Amino acid sequence: SIVMGVPEPLLQLTCLDASLAIKPVLERFSTVVITSGTLSPMDLYPKLLGFDPAVRAQLPMTTFRDCLCPLVVVKGGDQVPLSTKFESRKEVAVLRNYGQLLTEVARTVPDGVVCFFTSYQYMEFVVSKWDEMGVLQTVVEHKLVYLETKDVVETTLALDNFKRACDCGRGAVFLSVARGKVAEGIDFDRHYGRAVVLFGVPFQYTLSHTLRARLDFMRTSYQVKENDFLTFDALRQAAQCIGRVIRSKTDYGVVILADSRYSRWDKRSKLPRWIQQFMNDACLKLSTETAVQHLREFLKTMGQPTDRAQLLQTLLDEDQVRARSRALGGVGGVAEVLPVPRLTAGQVLAAGGVAEEGTTAPPPPAGGGGGGGG
Repeated sequence: SIVMGVPEPLLQLTCLDASLAIKPVLERFSTVVITSGTLSPMDLYPKLLGFDPAVRAQLPMTTFRDCLCPLVVVKGGDQVPLSTKFESRKEVAVLRNYGQLLTEVARTVPDGVVCFFTSYQYMEFVVSKWDEMGVLQTVVEHKLVYLETKDVVETTLALDNFKRACDCGRGAVFLSVARGKVAEGIDFDRHYGRAVVLFGVPFQYTLSHTLRARLDFMRTSYQVKENDFLTFDALRQAAQCIGRVIRSKTDYGVVILADSRYSRWDKRSKLPRWIQQFMNDACLKLSTETAVQHLREFLKTMGQPTDRAQLLQTLLDEDQVRARSRALGGVGGVAEVLPVPRLTAGQVLAAGGVAEEGTTAPPPPAGGGGGGGG
């Protein structure tokens, strides 16, 4: 404030309608392919972007082995439920069990471990409590600990040191925040990310004025319920965090979802298919001790030499690509969705025409624009 004691008004501008940004693209091109690993659930995107998809498909990850091990940890060793729900997130028992989980992961997993919290504020609170409990001192006996901060330079330096610790064999834990810089754009491939731990479900701060305005807009314009959007957004962010560790066909990693809400079908079903394909009843509703047993077995299996022949079976050579292109009618138009076993993970939404998954979509109009990707 220029004048002491006199508050100044703050005007904040935000875009509530995402369809405004993509509308010029849809109008210019006759065929648009939107593909990503975090488009689930797919029925919400056409509403928000304002188009009717001609083809939609959810594709699993094409791998030669089960390279992802998702584990849903719902309770600690003392049977206390684990969750970052508002009423229990600051309980001593919950914080202690989260600390025990991190200690066991740091002791068991080689090289790099990445942890994601729901917010900077909660991460700072938990880390301070862990310091009082002696958790951090125990973790440092096995791995170095680095934190993401709101300062870009500090975070970049911490990431560099984290990778150096992994390269030299010391191993490290990186504590970061969902929706932060690390979750959005940093890859933890190979030995830099052998395990990802999500402490809680990354819901947005529901009292934010910007979020309230967006929720009101979607409820009145698209009849999207508030809880549906919040769940969709939180699980999309969780998938974004999980995807940091699988960056190639030879990568592998453990994903620990440390919140009892992940075991519920209404939450779990919102995760992309490339994550759900590795989830089964054996990995749900685990305690810390049981999860560590699964973790050890998975790492023992993944530590074996890569079967080169099996790896090559998941790849197409140049001749196979050309043959499939000819079978699909060349480059122009959308002929059909490629068979799932030969595609990598992701979802596809194609704008224009009306066609069911795996069928032929109407050809683009004569003189129409070329294909555009997004």
